[in-house]
Amino acid sequence: MSFGTPSPQLATPGSEPGRTPPPAGGDDGPATSATSPTIRSRWRAMRWAVLLGLLFVLIAVGSVLFGPEQGEPRPLDPADTSLSGSKALAELLRADGVTVDRVDSVEAAAAKGPGRVLLITSTLFFDDHDLAEIQGDRVVVGSRYLDLDQLAPGVERVPEAVRQRSREPECALPAARAAGSAFIGGASFTAPAGATGCYPAGDGWTLVSYPNAGGTTTVIGSAEFMTNQRLTEDGNAALALNLLSTGKPVTWLVPPDDPPVGQLPGEAGRSVYDLMPAGIPWAVLMACLTVVLVAFWRGRRLGPVVVEKLPVVVRAAETVEGRGRLYRARRARARAADSLRAGAIDRLTPRLGLSSGADRHEVVAALAVRTGQDPQQVGGALYGPPPADDGGLVALAGYLDFIERKVSEL
Repeated sequence: MSFGTPSPQLATPGSEPGRTPPPAGGDDGPATSATSPTIRSRWRAMRWAVLLGLLFVLIAVGSVLFGPEQGEPRPLDPADTSLSGSKALAELLRADGVTVDRVDSVEAAAAKGPGRVLLITSTLFFDDHDLAEIQGDRVVVGSRYLDLDQLAPGVERVPEAVRQRSREPECALPAARAAGSAFIGGASFTAPAGATGCYPAGDGWTLVSYPNAGGTTTVIGSAEFMTNQRLTEDGNAALALNLLSTGKPVTWLVPPDDPPVGQLPGEAGRSVYDLMPAGIPWAVLMACLTVVLVAFWRGRRLGPVVVEKLPVVVRAAETVEGRGRLYRARRARARAADSLRAGAIDRLTPRLGLSSGADRHEVVAALAVRTGQDPQQVGGALYGPPPADDGGLVALAGYLDFIERKVSEL
């Protein structure tokens, strides 16, 4: 097929297929420079993050090396010097001539014998029934979470929690009246018949004392007034000494330093697995299987596209020429012609006032009217068979360029 208007050729005559002719003037084109990140550029980008990390490391190392050595706090422990410990109270009792024995098991407490004051600070790892078997005076402190059925029969805990603050005794108990106000609260209790309630709070008393078969039982809602932090406030020290310094040795029961592994507090002989609901193992198994499936699913997916800087800058003209040479080397004249025609139609249809999905007959008729060209020649150029040789492809490109310029000029 031949077209009526000549067109410029796509390739320079005499040029070799595998070589790009140099531009006029002997210049080899714009100089290219590597854009890959260098060590210096990476350091500039990361230096602030590195310096900040080093600063955090130095602060952490300094705090470990020069900071005070503090162990794990043990609340109400007579050997603990932290704010929540009670070593100050234990030393005051010893200075008053009272023997203070620290024990961490019911057996050790029972081995001390009767006729002593048993100070119970927690029953989480002990059996209440075994503790109730120990004869003598009994002081139960911090009773908000303790079971009082065995340790203090008849004393019932009021459901509402009580705010800890300084309170007046408002009772006839000599130990409380002599001490005066104390920082107490946490929980309140009802006082059974024959008991004395002190430091009222809400519908109950935060300290209840009554005689039992082997001595005196005292229940206190909070043990804050016995700690190293609060001992010097109000009459806290006086109240603690009046309750514990009765001329009898004190057996100070604290939780064990190393509780049994795999057992819950107060459930001796039963492992944590025995106390689990039946559905927990299946739920854990299903969760593990889900994690494995998600890891397998996500592991097979490709990660995000990594954006990298181009090592060199390639001119658009070189890309077009290289693509044309590939078409020529493979003799893909039909594919090249389809690309030329599709691009020309996409650019011409909006100029002709047609939609992107216009029929071929509409496009050919509109171009023939606007350019004055033969409709058959226009239709053959846009929708005809592919060129038979390279000359026909060059002529097709020139005619399509002629049509576009013609439409643009009108």
